[in-house]
Amino acid sequence: MKVIHLISGGDSGGAKTHVHSLLQNLSQTIDVTMVCFMDGPFAQEARELGIHTVIFSGRNLLSTYRKLRQFILDGGYQIIHCHGARGNMMGALLRRSTGLPVVSTVHSDYRLDYLGRPAARLVYGTTNTVALRLLDYRIGVSDAMTDLLISRGFDPDRLFTIYNGLDFSPRHPAMDRQAYLRSVGLEADASCVIAGIAARLNPVKDVATLIRGFAKAYEHCPNLRLLIAGDGEERAMLEGLARELGVERQVCFAGWISDTDSFYNAIDINTLTSLSETFPYALTEGARAGLPTVASRVGGVPYLIEDGVTGLLFEAGDPDGLARQLTALAQDATLRAHLGRRLYQKAKEDFSLESTLQRQLHIYETILRRHSRKGGQRDGVLVCGAYGRGNAGDDAILEAIVAELRELDPDLPIWVLSRNPDSTRLTYRVNSIYTFNFPRFLRRMTKTHLYINGGGSLMQDVTSHRSLWFYLFTISAGKILGNRVLMYGCGIGPIRSESNRRLAAKVLQKRVDAITLRDTHSREELKRMGVDHPEIILSADPTVILPAAAPQVVDGILEREGLDPNGSYIGFTLRPWPGFKEKAEIFAAAADYAYRKYGLTPVFLPIERRLDLGAIRQATASMTAPFHIIENTGSSAHTIGLFARMKVVVSMRLHALVFSASQGVPLVGVVYDQKISSFLSYIGQDLYTDLGELTLERLTAHIDTACGRIDDHDFLTEGVDRLRQVEHRNSATARRLLGLPAPEEEGERP
Repeated sequence: MKVIHLISGGDSGGAKTHVHSLLQNLSQTIDVTMVCFMDGPFAQEARELGIHTVIFSGRNLLSTYRKLRQFILDGGYQIIHCHGARGNMMGALLRRSTGLPVVSTVHSDYRLDYLGRPAARLVYGTTNTVALRLLDYRIGVSDAMTDLLISRGFDPDRLFTIYNGLDFSPRHPAMDRQAYLRSVGLEADASCVIAGIAARLNPVKDVATLIRGFAKAYEHCPNLRLLIAGDGEERAMLEGLARELGVERQVCFAGWISDTDSFYNAIDINTLTSLSETFPYALTEGARAGLPTVASRVGGVPYLIEDGVTGLLFEAGDPDGLARQLTALAQDATLRAHLGRRLYQKAKEDFSLESTLQRQLHIYETILRRHSRKGGQRDGVLVCGAYGRGNAGDDAILEAIVAELRELDPDLPIWVLSRNPDSTRLTYRVNSIYTFNFPRFLRRMTKTHLYINGGGSLMQDVTSHRSLWFYLFTISAGKILGNRVLMYGCGIGPIRSESNRRLAAKVLQKRVDAITLRDTHSREELKRMGVDHPEIILSADPTVILPAAAPQVVDGILEREGLDPNGSYIGFTLRPWPGFKEKAEIFAAAADYAYRKYGLTPVFLPIERRLDLGAIRQATASMTAPFHIIENTGSSAHTIGLFARMKVVVSMRLHALVFSASQGVPLVGVVYDQKISSFLSYIGQDLYTDLGELTLERLTAHIDTACGRIDDHDFLTEGVDRLRQVEHRNSATARRLLGLPAPEEEGERP
């Protein structure tokens, strides 16, 4: 593989470090050439690192373009990789004339480049903005940057993310802690807790907020010290601020440092107070040292620092919030150790130099593969379901479908109908259309190969007649406009209106190629409706394939919620429904019962937050036992991880049962809809009762039985293992309808 990189050559800071490190290491695996448009320290350092560097200088843009084009064609390069405004501009010119794919790494917010330089911003900033739109692919240096590009309308299918990588091999600081502190002039004995920051002393880094927050924390923690490594235009002001606040002896300004290993070895808490960031090296440097981190909630920071799990966050510019976090860490050595260890594990896994290099090579391979993909024909999938409404179960279905489609074909264009397309684009990195934007999604149907009606209880009229009609319309439109049609891991019914049953039977019989079902009841319902023309396959709910978050991540979430990660809990998931209000006290009494008899602390977990929290509060209003409400369970992985920590789960929500079953948790279902009983029967768990027939005696008896199953691993895993074995039928059916080769045809393991 031969890749040519185009860059100005006057670069500094993080972009310079990233490009040098990347190309130096890539050159050991592939053929890499760097073209600079000026000579200077950047190019010279590249040569010293062994990077093949070529200079194309001169003010004549047309002449430079012609020479570079010929150089690329003669050199047999396969990809053009651009960095910065000049590189992007030249890449846009070369894209069509060379026929090569062009990708750009976006190192910063291009709208903020050249700030304070009006002429340069007008020329280079405008040129860069236009050029970025003309290139084939873009790479964000953090998830935050990629999200920013998605929010500005760039195609998610043509975006990648690659973080600045660090070498995590063991480091040996030149000086021990006390010797280093003496060398920089900080008065601190072995009992002191040292907070530190390595940053330029300019307004963006907002070190003033750090000093103010430190001064407030010092009032509560007299053993706290602050070490500031860096220099800049604000140093004199910051030194004056420390004197003004009376902490000049506790704050040390070390100036620029070269021995970063000794610096991070000397501090106990890493800090970052920036007002704006993409993804700073200071975070991963601290992570490599295993340091707990307090950082402002900006840019790409939350992608590494998850509050209470891998570090602590505060709102940028808030010294009081910073002081609270510093105080918490300064007073709790155990918390510092836990957060530092989790941060190290996450950073090593996701942001090591090795992972960065492998990711970059994977991106190049993907670009070449997509570049050779045949154009001018139907391609891709349109997925429709109850997405973007804040329901964790429905969103998990989409996550599973997207994951399985990408497993089938990583280059498959995926479009999703969503009530919140902006959120869907950002969360799943797919193109998304507003559910009721009929002209747009109908146009898309003329270009896609497969329409997927994506799981969930879509074929029913209990909650809404109109939603049933809408899904039947999209199925018909998809077929008429030339798509194969697949209903993916669906539940069927109840459809109570006779006219709706006739309409649904007609559409499903005539317009659908295949239906994969998540339970046996749905198969029987189709049989009663007379639907037999589509291929009907018994499968499982696609969410059974989703993994739980790593144990240490779940530990952190529980700790953040004030819960002991090693505690014993019973989970409740409730929802509003006709008749629930009259039964709310029964759930409360059952939760009290579980606490008194089994020592299980009730934990309430919503699936659809905007609805479920109201029902939860109705139930908990009459409780006497201690309980906890987790108002926001987070991502699918986090939600599944939380359910995995419950000893027993009592639920009115189907996907709370699916998530729990996938983790081997005993279940008790309260049936408001047949899908609850259908699922529990399907996996061989028989503890459920209708909401209308619910009594305290019946619910506590079910809880007793469920508690007796806590250690029955074989019983709890048998049903869900069977589900996982058949769930692949969903994706296998999609594979056939897309016309993709079967695994054995590709030489893969079936």
